[in-house]
Amino acid sequence: MQTEKERVSTTASAVALINRLKQEHGELIFHQSGGCCDGSAPMCYAKGEFYIDDSDVFLGEIAGCPFYMNQDQYEYWKHTHLTIDVVEGRGASFSLEIPLGVRFITKSRLMNS
Repeated sequence: MQTEKERVSTTASAVALINRLKQEHGELIFHQSGGCCDGSAPMCYAKGEFYIDDSDVFLGEIAGCPFYMNQDQYEYWKHTHLTIDVVEGRGASFSLEIPLGVRFITKSRLMNS
């Protein structure tokens, strides 16, 4: 029996930031941006502040938060594993971490067979 491979994971620093944002904003969701504002970046929103529809693919959970990507973008990234990390520097997006002077980034690698 084949099991689904993990598609998205986090670094310890990303988990710490997610937990901090949860304390401040409550439940969160993530959506891998398809090019607006910060280019292709993971965006963090308070639950209910971003509309997820049938064109979004659920990739898994990070630190207890659902992580989605638009179907069109998924077609390009479907052979990759995403690791969500944090770097210093202000991004140009509406993601919740931006006022803290940090931003989430996505590191990708090809999925193992």
